[in-house]
Amino acid sequence: MKKLFSSLLLWGMMIVNTLAQGKIPTTESDYVNNSVEMADAMRADGKIYVVVAVIVTLWVGLIVYLINTDQKLKKLEQLVNDK
Repeated sequence: MKKLFSSLLLWGMMIVNTLAQGKIPTTESDYVNNSVEMADAMRADGKIYVVVAVIVTLWVGLIVYLINTDQKLKKLEQLVNDK
């Protein structure tokens, strides 16, 4: 049952991903546009630092979680090997 559910979930995600890729027509201005308006506006408003802070916080949290999990796993491995 788990394999069937996993297969259906994976298949559904692939279908949604395929349908989400809509075609946008490319114009001449797309090739000469060198600036990113959203990044410039966020930088001007000071919001880019908030985005960077959130991303760094998420990465640090993930690394701390992985280190903590690794330490717990090592303790469990030692308990199993000692018996």
